[in-house]
Amino acid sequence: MLKPCEQHPEREIIVSRYLINLKSLVRSAFEVLQAAEDGIIPSADDETEQDELTKIEDTAAAHTQLQKAKKERLHDIRLKLVAEKLKQSGAASVIDLGCGDGKLLRLLLKEKQFTRIAGTDVSYSELEKSQDKLHWEEMPEKQRERISLFQSSLTYRDKRFSGFDAAAVVEVIEHLDPNRLPALEKSLFTYAKPQTIVLTTPNREYNVRYENLSAGKVRHSDHRFEWTRSEFAAWAERVARENNYTVAFFPVGEEEENIGAPSQMAVFTYGN
Repeated sequence: MLKPCEQHPEREIIVSRYLINLKSLVRSAFEVLQAAEDGIIPSADDETEQDELTKIEDTAAAHTQLQKAKKERLHDIRLKLVAEKLKQSGAASVIDLGCGDGKLLRLLLKEKQFTRIAGTDVSYSELEKSQDKLHWEEMPEKQRERISLFQSSLTYRDKRFSGFDAAAVVEVIEHLDPNRLPALEKSLFTYAKPQTIVLTTPNREYNVRYENLSAGKVRHSDHRFEWTRSEFAAWAERVARENNYTVAFFPVGEEEENIGAPSQMAVFTYGN
């Protein structure tokens, strides 16, 4: 059963949105919610009220599933675009810096172009998930020879980052404190120096499209910052200029006028 709203400040907006074009049902739903707030709980044999509450619950659940599906689609779009840019670069060897549970790695393994693939993450538990989802133990020997996993941090110089044609840094930088970005720049652009770097991060301007996100808030509690398109461009262009890279920008997800796409991508290519 739907729990009483207990004077939720936006209860009328919420109910109206879910029950649009069903005015009589809206009125009845308000009555049920008001009764709950007054301490009057509908009886189990009151089929009308129970049906109305069930409809509210079902509609809310459907809305939640839709939002989840949208998020999943954006994640898939992002990874497919990253894989596409890596393929277009002509790279034979790729390292995924901040690989998480290894979804990008699984996409790259499907492409014969990539003969050497590595995934690294600061979280050992994420690497374990990646190994599980790769079905490491059942993987054919030839496939296993193509891929390696190791724990490391992108903000420290690690010689294992070097020697790859390309690197992917997908939704990683926003998890760092801003004062750690110079360390990432040195580790990746100065020392590892792959020919191609594909990097994505959220577009803060798009946050107005998230109904449950208060103004000025970031999308996830572990994000340390989120950049507008101009802020991202300024950072990427400076880093490229200082490290002998050129950079091109691409939207990730469907673009909307004045606010851009949900995520933003920079593709760095070494050598002017």
